[in-house]
Amino acid sequence: MSNFKLADRLSTLPPYLFAAIDKAKAEVAAKGMDIISLGIGDPDLPTPDFIIEALYEGAKKPVNHQYPSYVGMPAYRQAVADWYKQRFDVDLDAQTEVVSLIGSKEGIAHFPLAYINPGDLALVATPNYPVYGVATEFAGGIVEYLPLLEENDYLVDLEAISNDTWAKAKMIFVCYPNNPTAATATKEFYDRLIEKAREFNVIVISDAAYTEIYYDPNNRPISIMECEHAKEVCIEFHSLSKTYNMTGWRVGMAVGNSDLVAGLGKIKENVDSGIFQAVQEAGIAALRNGEPYAEKFRAIYKERRDVVSAALTKVGINHRVPDASFYLWCNVPDGNKSSEFVTNVLKQTGVVLTPGNGFGTPGEGYFRISLTVNNDLLEEAVSRISKL
Repeated sequence: MSNFKLADRLSTLPPYLFAAIDKAKAEVAAKGMDIISLGIGDPDLPTPDFIIEALYEGAKKPVNHQYPSYVGMPAYRQAVADWYKQRFDVDLDAQTEVVSLIGSKEGIAHFPLAYINPGDLALVATPNYPVYGVATEFAGGIVEYLPLLEENDYLVDLEAISNDTWAKAKMIFVCYPNNPTAATATKEFYDRLIEKAREFNVIVISDAAYTEIYYDPNNRPISIMECEHAKEVCIEFHSLSKTYNMTGWRVGMAVGNSDLVAGLGKIKENVDSGIFQAVQEAGIAALRNGEPYAEKFRAIYKERRDVVSAALTKVGINHRVPDASFYLWCNVPDGNKSSEFVTNVLKQTGVVLTPGNGFGTPGEGYFRISLTVNNDLLEEAVSRISKL
């Protein structure tokens, strides 16, 4: 029997959070328990029909059956630039400041390969999407985690980072609206972050996948690209996944500093073959005509948010009521550990939650709820939890 040893970069990895959740969910379901999954942030609402029709029409074109561009069709990149102008009033050169992605996760995972050398330091705000740190370590980099704390509204305490650390850092990862805490960033925060990054020549990586899931049209999340000097140091990753319920389509974009965009594009030239052009055509349709649908989706998530918040309040579970994203960040009751509480809930009730410590050490004592099932199931889930 052969015995093949995994590369060190894999053998030292902890289990991927969401893969571990899927495994635990399958084990409980196999025992016959009815599962309500509030774990992974995968929208249950369908992709709008007009986007599907655009895919169908695009798939019939022979030209789309050949290899696509690594960096994206010019028309798709222009649609991204036009959307950024309409949504954020940001001017982008579609040719040099936009690159297509096979979902934003792909771009985020590949980006450190373009700029991190072995031993380089990356700063990661945590609790965080696990890919930031993993991708850095795959490139041979070192990660220093920056705690996001409730008392700071889950914004990075930029002044707590020493000048020595700033001087060593190659890049810093931030995510707003934040996954998992649902916190949003202010323009003042972004301005100060850019100021620090310019002073110490640090790349700012902004993960902005949730900007379009918001609940007050007069208080929409901003893009870091709206800030003065952002193009000097920033690259922002975005996606059609959450906005238009296209998680399975794998289509996104990175925008910003032309050198950073080109660096990511150079990696992509060597490791992927681009997005199927029919999917890009569907993406163009979504970006051009999807806002009325996104508005309807926001209304549904707002109703779900309010239903869950009321139910949690009724049973005495403290939580943050989000202004954006479709997550609720909740305090684990009775001083339990995150993983123990979530495991107990799953085994006894069939409700899947995400333990806060799975996103990083500062997440201990919290759990995350995804608003990705209907109101009846959300109420039933909280009811089951309350009976523990």
